[in-house]
Amino acid sequence: MLTRLHEITENLLEKWECRLIEINGEEDHVHILFQYHPAMELSKFVNNFKSVSSRKLRQEFPEQINKFYWKEVFWNSSYFIASCGGVTISTLKKYVENQTCPHE
Repeated sequence: MLTRLHEITENLLEKWECRLIEINGEEDHVHILFQYHPAMELSKFVNNFKSVSSRKLRQEFPEQINKFYWKEVFWNSSYFIASCGGVTISTLKKYVENQTCPHE
């Protein structure tokens, strides 16, 4: 399912004229590192991402999702976004890659 989320995210970011650098996640959240134009309205992108990914994942993985997830909403309404000034992209990419290995 994470592989499919990667595809959905990459396609959606392309439509927003952004570039996916890395994506990874754990059971209860996902980390997405991407490059975007400073004028982009991030809140609109996040809402669009949550709507599109939720709809597609529910359609494509109904058995897996219904087995473990019973809420009406797929994503929590909150999100966190930070810019990476002063940190190299390789450092951030390594952080996101290691999200399947907690506390590293």
